[in-house]
Amino acid sequence: MHNNLFPNVLRGKLWHTTSINRYQMIIESGSILSNPPIPNEERWYAQKGPDFYPYVRLIGGVSLFDFNSFDPDKYSEKYPSSSWSEFVPYRRAWGQSVWIGIERAALKENFICAKELLRRWKEEKAFKHIVMPMIEAACIGPIHVEAFSCVYISGKRIEGFIVKRHVSLRGSAAHTFTSLGYKKGLVVM
Repeated sequence: MHNNLFPNVLRGKLWHTTSINRYQMIIESGSILSNPPIPNEERWYAQKGPDFYPYVRLIGGVSLFDFNSFDPDKYSEKYPSSSWSEFVPYRRAWGQSVWIGIERAALKENFICAKELLRRWKEEKAFKHIVMPMIEAACIGPIHVEAFSCVYISGKRIEGFIVKRHVSLRGSAAHTFTSLGYKKGLVVM
């Protein structure tokens, strides 16, 4: 993917990406869980079992993309084996992806930045557990919906990134989302 094709909406922010069905599970539980109840066959690089789980899963974390200062061309040249383009702008296997913007400050001491995550991976010599160098960060433990800053959908038959107008299921605390931003609340598909 060339630099000018990388979605601007993703630049400079911290993200978790998931499928529409998994997003519904997140809304129902109130958090992005580090080990949600989904079969290994549906997880990224989990089919071979725990000895080969992605590194962030191994350490009990939620995998996050940190596209702060990200240049796709330079990154792909430096890390040609990185699988980031499998997820951007959406995961083809899912057809559509939900991108959840995460407020860094809300993660507090549970946040492990991409540089620190890579350092730990190397220090632990956890080389059979994949990691996306310098763009994959982690949050140890769940990420509550209050840490969400925005929610976008990207996928087949969607031009660019959109936020559909939806209302939270949280009764009187319901807020709506517009294509221009996010108000505290939840997007419900």
